[in-house]
Order: sequence, then structure tokens, then C-alpha cells
Amino acid sequence: MASVIEAGWTYLITHFSDFQLACVGSFILHELVFFLSGLPFIYIERAGWLRKYKIQAKNNSSEAQEKCIARLLFYHFCVNLPVMLASYPVFRFMGMRSSLPLPSWKVMSTQILFYFIVEDFIFYWGHRILHTKWLYKHIHSVHHEYATPFGLTSEYAHPAEILFLGFATIFGPAITGPHLITLWLWMVVRVLETVEAHCGYHFPWSPSNFLPLYGGSDFHDYHHRLIYTKSGNYSSTFVYMDWIFGTDHGYRKLKALKTEEEVAEFKEN
Repeated sequence: MASVIEAGWTYLITHFSDFQLACVGSFILHELVFFLSGLPFIYIERAGWLRKYKIQAKNNSSEAQEKCIARLLFYHFCVNLPVMLASYPVFRFMGMRSSLPLPSWKVMSTQILFYFIVEDFIFYWGHRILHTKWLYKHIHSVHHEYATPFGLTSEYAHPAEILFLGFATIFGPAITGPHLITLWLWMVVRVLETVEAHCGYHFPWSPSNFLPLYGGSDFHDYHHRLIYTKSGNYSSTFVYMDWIFGTDHGYRKLKALKTEEEVAEFKEN
């Protein structure tokens, strides 16, 4: 497997420049992963499949879904892509490389775990600030247009928020100066994580059922349902920041009530 990956990487660095790979390649990879992972949830919701796993009973209209896709394409090509192209000197400055040899899986996994921790910390505080009255009204309210989120709404946001999210995502790699393949892998798992958190479904196989401290869709869906000043659950990936600072009390109380109701119903039957 390692030899196959190395052969494929050799082809890429032989036929494309660092600029093409770091900027254009990263953009293409992001678009493929984002839309291929997010679009299925639109069709699942429209078809009414897996309804017993849906967190909210309410569905989004086709018009609302199509508006989200159109706005996303506009933001991605008119905001994300230019920023990626202009950021190449930053990639180089932070020590990113694309040459062989490739880093080991141990190095990549350790760095990616570090990126998740750093991103989650920055995101938590930035997200709390975005929920202050003025910033919510003028910036973050765009993301909260969808009280019933679906996968693609994970990146539906005001351009200023898109830039902030980009900063939170890239800050960890900027510290470590990773290999480009590590940066790509980080981008892939981060996109999949945020799409899952906004998917609107909590499955038996959802990561939050198996990974300690992982928030996931049920945790983040609660955030979208509430009034902005009382929403809580501000973290992007983990739950410990909200637990430490007490911004998950409403969610924990709701979960406890649901558990009590389920136990009572089970005893009655």
C-alpha cells in the first residue's frame, strides 16, 4: 500500500508544480470531498430515508437546499479559491514541502491530532465571540439561517466567517510545517468531520458513539436549534471545552430528560 501511495505521489510531484499542488490541487480535493460527502444527505432527506435516525423532524425545502448549494459555489470560487491562490507564499513560509520521502503514518496521525486540538480551541473562542449580539447579527446569522442543518450547511457562512474558519484550520499546520500530503489528509478528515456534525442524522455508527470526547451531529445540531444568545455547544469537534466552561448545560439537561423519558417508557412496556 505504501509503495502505491508513493508511486502516485511521485507522479504528482513530477507533473505538477508545488504551486499547482498546494493551491489548485488543495482546492479541487476540498471540493470533491465536501460535495461528495455532503450531497447524499440532501437526497436522503428528500426521499425520507433513514427517518428514524433524523435528529429533527423538520425537513428543509428543495428551494432552501438549492439556495445553499448556489451560495456555496459562489463563496468557494469567489472567496476560497482566491485566498488559496494568494496563500502560496504562506504555505512556503510555514515550511510545507511536497518532496519525497513521505512522512510516516505515525508522524501524520500525531500532527493531525494536534491540528484537531488547536483548531477546536481557536474555534471555540471564535465561535463564542461570533455569538455576541453585533457579530451574530451581521456575520454569524448567515450560518444560522438553517436551523435544521444538513451536511453542506457546514460551510454555508458569511465570507468573514469563512476567513476565520480558514485561519483556525491552518494555524496548526502553520506551527509544524507539514508535508503537503499531511495537509491534504488533515483537510479531508476535517471536512468529513464538519459535514458529519451538520448532517442532521445520528446513526448507530456515528463517530460520537465510539470516540470519547467527540461531539458529532447530535451535539452540534442542538446548537443550531436555539436562540443565538443561549445556544452553547460552541466547539467544532470535541466536547471538553464546552464542559469546562459550562456552555453545554442546556444540552446535558436535555439529554438527561430524554434518558429519563426513555427509561419510563421502557418500564411501562
